[in-house]
Amino acid sequence: MAELTALQTEIELIIDSGICSENSGCEYIAFGSKACGGPKTYLAFSTSINVELLQQKVATYNALENAYNQKWGIVSDCSVQAPPMDITCVAGKCTAIY
Repeated sequence: MAELTALQTEIELIIDSGICSENSGCEYIAFGSKACGGPKTYLAFSTSINVELLQQKVATYNALENAYNQKWGIVSDCSVQAPPMDITCVAGKCTAIY
């Protein structure tokens, strides 16, 4: 679990380093792994960051969390997390709109 927490912190730092000036510079990525399948949430980010590094870190996190869930028999609510309807640039940060 400590590995997941450390990796999540790294991911948040990467995202926080990004700055946007318009909506077209914003994207989102599925994050986490629910026990029933699918992502826990979606993270909005600016494309001004190293997107490839973010994708690698998130893929690693998602795989590790999925393995953790299976190993420990974690249960979730099995609800489906919908992706954001839009991502907008607000005060220099990409923000998900649900």
